[in-house]
Amino acid sequence: MVKNKNIGGRPNRSSTCKTKKAGSQIAGSRDLTPPDKPADDDIPASSLELQTTGQGQLGFPDRVYLLASVIFQNNHLEKPAAHRLVNYGKEKGLSLPEVKDVEMQRTAFELAFNTLKYQELLEDIMIDSCFYITQPMPDDQMSLVAVMLYDFQDRKFLPRERQGENEIVQEVRDVENYLLKFKTKLAASLARCRIKHDLLSIECILPESVKTKQERSSSLPLYAWVNTQRSSLDEVQSVLKSAGFSQVKSIGQLEGQTFCQDPHCGDMLAFPAQLKAQLYTTKLLSDHKLIIQDKSCSLGPNAICSVLPEDGDVLMVGCFSGLTVSHTASLIAEKHKAKDNHQPTIYVCVSDRTDAQREELQQAITAMGCKNVKLIPEVFQSLDGSDKRLQEVRVILLTPKCSVSAVSNPVEFILQENGDTELLQDLSQGSIAQSKLEALVAQQRKDIDQALKFPKVLAVVYSTCSSYQEENEKVVSRALEQAKTRSEQEGEPRQANFRLSPSPFSIPDHAEGLEETEHFFMLEPSEQSNGCFLAVLSREPEPEVKEAPHEVLLRANAKGILDRIGSNKPTRKVHRGNTNRTTKTTNARNSQPHLSASTQSKNQETRGSNSTSLCGHQEFTNRRQSIQVPLGRAQALRLHTSKNSAFSSVSSPKPENSVPKKSITPVLKTTTSTTSLHPATPPSTPLAPVVRPRRAPQEVLKPVVLKPVVLSLPPVHFPNFFPPQHSRSFNYSRWRPPGQSGPLSRSSSDLSKALVNSRAMF
Repeated sequence: MVKNKNIGGRPNRSSTCKTKKAGSQIAGSRDLTPPDKPADDDIPASSLELQTTGQGQLGFPDRVYLLASVIFQNNHLEKPAAHRLVNYGKEKGLSLPEVKDVEMQRTAFELAFNTLKYQELLEDIMIDSCFYITQPMPDDQMSLVAVMLYDFQDRKFLPRERQGENEIVQEVRDVENYLLKFKTKLAASLARCRIKHDLLSIECILPESVKTKQERSSSLPLYAWVNTQRSSLDEVQSVLKSAGFSQVKSIGQLEGQTFCQDPHCGDMLAFPAQLKAQLYTTKLLSDHKLIIQDKSCSLGPNAICSVLPEDGDVLMVGCFSGLTVSHTASLIAEKHKAKDNHQPTIYVCVSDRTDAQREELQQAITAMGCKNVKLIPEVFQSLDGSDKRLQEVRVILLTPKCSVSAVSNPVEFILQENGDTELLQDLSQGSIAQSKLEALVAQQRKDIDQALKFPKVLAVVYSTCSSYQEENEKVVSRALEQAKTRSEQEGEPRQANFRLSPSPFSIPDHAEGLEETEHFFMLEPSEQSNGCFLAVLSREPEPEVKEAPHEVLLRANAKGILDRIGSNKPTRKVHRGNTNRTTKTTNARNSQPHLSASTQSKNQETRGSNSTSLCGHQEFTNRRQSIQVPLGRAQALRLHTSKNSAFSSVSSPKPENSVPKKSITPVLKTTTSTTSLHPATPPSTPLAPVVRPRRAPQEVLKPVVLKPVVLSLPPVHFPNFFPPQHSRSFNYSRWRPPGQSGPLSRSSSDLSKALVNSRAMF
């Protein structure tokens, strides 16, 4: 079969220009064949059968030459008239002949691309051999001559095997006959050019960058991702192992019939390049369970899957194939397979596709079993966040048209990913024209700026296959600056800005050619993979709003959930300077019921002193209860001092002809754990309570754990009232109700002595 003929770079032939094989000396030799022709045992058996039959080599069908000539005509290097050796006519932009066979189309592009590489050399051969001057060829057929001449010299100037009379194209046969008549002169001219430039092979005439890519393309592994809509990773690995494949740990170990898992994409497998035919025998490819695609195309879908929220859709914009769309849909469907009712939708902009390309894309998606994909015919620049279809879009995958300068096999990549074929001429010479690069960058800037304008989008994944900073870091950095400036000018909130997120791909220790600059992910081109660039731009999170305490209370009171706490209207009347204050907090009241009892007793004492005089027994009992406060409770002590709740003085009953007795007012100090008694001046008016001035703020004590302490006071004898056996002890853990004490009548001096003794015990 002709479709399997290997054209790109002739991988079965050495392209090195520094070593010579035995018997391949050029000096003094008229051997016109390339000196580095390998032995037959160096060529795989399947490839050898497809390349040679008997004395000649296989060529291509006539339609392949015709299609390749049109591609070359549209992309060849147009030289100035003063330096133009061969004229190819003035027609460009010709429509390509219709070719339904995809493999035949790829072969024609490969042939045209190789002809572009050696355009200078082929023109020298035509001029040196006088072929261009002596043959009556019209200028518009010189593109066909150049294409067929390249293939002719590559087949050692041997006639090709006839492909059948049904595919005859007369102009192709006419050019072939002319070339066969001049084959000796053409071969001699090629030999002279090689001697003149000291070329071990014609590959040595290529620019270094082109030659390096050509060498890498011959050793690139086959990458294939598992379609979870049709199968699973475990099932695919099981089928491969049953077919004789063995799994290795890294790509560097790929040799023979082996495969390994990619270190960055968990659903991707890598195989040696020559195992494509054996993979078809497993039916994994024909059943769409395993999809062959370049690794650089799979990083974007994997990045999307890592940043997509649970209920978000995806918008895909740029240059990609149906395989990339299917891979994205497959990964997202697998991630959300637990949700039966809702699956995220993949919206695809196809405004730059022809009707045939749209139909092809839809067929590929259907064949993969993907059902969550919808095509959008509108231009991306005309879409915005108000579109009803895009209200749930949270991530945008942007893969714009780029220079493909980091790809070693550009023809295959461009054809598979719907790339720009107008770049073939620049890629064949190893550099992109400045005008084309500027045009690409301008479009990339428009696309990324538009992507960052969607208000509900949380992340934008930007990916290219370029090695130019102008298309990678500079485009992303400029877009972030522009978005920030626009946000500041329009007064948008901070969360409208975007920032670079860390790369979603880890860097394994054994990975070669991988670099990570800040948040940019760059895969350098190597013999193991093509290069690519990827950046994830995430929207900044919404800043936390910190409300002041009074604002929180106002908002809570407006909802009626805090019972007017913190409002300006007090819920109860506060009496300044009154001695009947309650405890500060509800918790203090609940935890110390004896404190509230003391307060109630004290209130009764105050009311009694204002109306009538109390008896000595009741007066002593009330005073004793008012000073008995449990130790270790700093909060209760602060309650009496900070709220200016010192006990008011109480006067004892005053009979006739008796000396006025001084009332005793107990005072509690928070700086010590003792109570001190100070004699107070009798009030001038019995009804007017004594108000002690507010003290300066005391040092706040650290809360301590309340522990019951039992303090016993020495017995105090009252000869007139108590018998000697009635000695009393005060327990601070228990409080006697006032009703259990007998009537007492003591003098002020005796009471003062008892309280002084109790103070000494503290």
